[in-house]
Amino acid sequence: MTTLTKFFIVLFLFFSTHSFTQIKIVTSVADTTNVKPKKNISPSTAIITAIPDTISNWTNKTILGTDISEMAFVNWSAGGTSAITGLIRGQLKRDYKDDNQVWANELIFRYGMNKQEGTELRKTDDVFKLNSTYGYRYNPNSNWYHSAKFNFNTQFTNGYKYPNTTNPISRPFAPAYIFLGAGSEYILKKEKLNLYLSPLTLKSTLVLDQTLADQGAYGVKKAVYDAQGILIENGQRSKTELGILATCSFEREIFNNIYLKNRLILYTDYLHNFGNIDVDWQALADLKVNDYVKANIGFNLVYDEDIDVIKEENGVKINEGPKVQLKQVLGIGLEYAF
Repeated sequence: MTTLTKFFIVLFLFFSTHSFTQIKIVTSVADTTNVKPKKNISPSTAIITAIPDTISNWTNKTILGTDISEMAFVNWSAGGTSAITGLIRGQLKRDYKDDNQVWANELIFRYGMNKQEGTELRKTDDVFKLNSTYGYRYNPNSNWYHSAKFNFNTQFTNGYKYPNTTNPISRPFAPAYIFLGAGSEYILKKEKLNLYLSPLTLKSTLVLDQTLADQGAYGVKKAVYDAQGILIENGQRSKTELGILATCSFEREIFNNIYLKNRLILYTDYLHNFGNIDVDWQALADLKVNDYVKANIGFNLVYDEDIDVIKEENGVKINEGPKVQLKQVLGIGLEYAF
């Protein structure tokens, strides 16, 4: 079992087993059902004492879902390619709240595959995210918290620039992104609005695959070679930045059974091109058919100056530099929440 597999298993067990039970104690001092009461003793003398249900400060929510789309052609005169696409996804939330503290923990994963007639099985989505934010406020009536935030983001399997499946362009922990910082957070629980601003956030980019690190992938310092192409110094497998992080998330029912979810993350580094902002914007609309069937449509827009777009023409790789990346999603499937 690899270290990565153990890491994922430990995280899943934490989120899936972290729950609290309610306690109720009933003590019967006397049972007067079949007992003839004595003189001067009322049947109401039977005493039942109970400790009220213990109220937990934790709330747990788990959402598991799968989306499937399929298209098949048999003797179709207009032509077409048969294809099937599947996606599994999950969101595990474990939140703590009392009068002065909040601690929100979230694990998100998605993995999708596509199979078209005449082509190999290809990956369409691959996400593993862990978010944890702790906040403390002095005034129970205030919506502002002093907060600390931790984010971790990587993937499960290798990624390729199809149809080339020989040389991966990404791997688990290559890249992986870690954000760790402190700041202020504004929370409106009823409106499901959350604003976070940190003037001091460390961003670490990990590229733990040496081949990708030697190429300078994802902004790390690449390897040094002499004039004959002999390796002099390996590429660095990590890069650390210090900058400003701002995030915004909200969820709202815009129409009956149509819920809009929005997440925006902005980051700029103090020391390297300050003011050049990295953007990660996700917007998703959930359309509820019933308690188990849902459709969703949305997009994910990403811009990071450390991520170059590589195109391959006639076997030659062309570096086009950083560009806006856009992914659009549309699916319908089953979802179970508990």
